[in-house]
Amino acid sequence: MERTNEDVNVREWVDGWVVSRGTAPPIPEPWGYTIHGGFPMHVGRHVLSATNDDVLEADVRKVTESSRGMGVHLKVFADPQRVLPWLAPGWEPYGAGDYLMVTELESMPAPEVPDGYLMHTWTRGGVVRVLLTDTDGSFAARGQIAPVGACAVADQIETAEQHQRRGLGRIVMHTLHAAALAEGSTRAVLACTPQGRLLYEAVGWRIVAPLTNAKFVGTGPDKIT
Repeated sequence: MERTNEDVNVREWVDGWVVSRGTAPPIPEPWGYTIHGGFPMHVGRHVLSATNDDVLEADVRKVTESSRGMGVHLKVFADPQRVLPWLAPGWEPYGAGDYLMVTELESMPAPEVPDGYLMHTWTRGGVVRVLLTDTDGSFAARGQIAPVGACAVADQIETAEQHQRRGLGRIVMHTLHAAALAEGSTRAVLACTPQGRLLYEAVGWRIVAPLTNAKFVGTGPDKIT
């Protein structure tokens, strides 16, 4: 389905995200994609394929007025100040300061794992996972990446609070970059929180667009609180 305002970064993020999370394949829509996730509070999501000023008010209104399922989410890659007034009743924003980011993958030496930590890597279902633990086996940091052709999607990057500021996030990201390069990807894309943005910019990622998140919570006595 051809869309004149589609951003290829969104298409690549969708293609990799569904592999990373093991969801149903994306369903093309006139405005973007519908993805069935299958979780009670995240049944599925609608993703608009345009970014920034190319996002249309009519598309946001159409999606939110026609979709009334509890646990359905919306992803719009544009400034929340533009998008939020277009949401239909029953849709509630969440998160703040999220972004869509991209990077060109380059071969470079990975930082050494510091003393007191162990790194574990494995691949399952086309997704490469990295786990850092302390020597007792407690969780320290993690991340995963789904290489899909020339583009890979990094996902679920996390460092435990007590292990932050020790370079573990950089180790995870460099390891994921190398794994995607080995699978033939030359670039990568991700959606991130404000906390993650600082790490990603430090390892060469750049912002494509802000991300507005919303979910349908209902109205009146049936509203989810």
